[in-house]
Amino acid sequence: MKLPKLLIGVILVVAGCLSGSRPLTLHDFHASVTQMQYNPKERTFEISIRIFTDDFEKALSQDSNTKIQLSGNVAADKIDPLIEKYIRSHFAYVNSQKQPKAFSYVGHEIEADANWLYLEMPYTEPFKGGLLKQNVLMELFEDQVNMVNIQYQGQKKTFVFRKNQPIQDVTF
Repeated sequence: MKLPKLLIGVILVVAGCLSGSRPLTLHDFHASVTQMQYNPKERTFEISIRIFTDDFEKALSQDSNTKIQLSGNVAADKIDPLIEKYIRSHFAYVNSQKQPKAFSYVGHEIEADANWLYLEMPYTEPFKGGLLKQNVLMELFEDQVNMVNIQYQGQKKTFVFRKNQPIQDVTF
């Protein structure tokens, strides 16, 4: 059986990429994952957001009008204010009584091709739902999808945010 030349070329390119001779740094999908886990002892939501580093660098660069590289040895005191400013404009929660809930930016860390952003949101009243905004990177990518997993007192719900639905009613 003879394979067409185009198919052989595709196989060779894929094999070369997978063998490590050419690193795969680009990705064809744009997604983030947010975990909101309630800590009853501390009475806070512990929030982590996982974002692809290259996409996040692009967003921070656009937001600050300067080239941002997170993967190098960048001092936290220089980059954390930019990250906090960005996340505050793209992530927010308003409880069922229409009260915006404040959160603290805890920090970030780099893991392989992703960045983890850490937040804490004090939450002393019973969680009855509200409006959640999660539109990270949606200003850059039409196909951006942000998945949010909320865990509260043994219950877990997942919400999917897209460009046409950056704010959702999250109820339990």
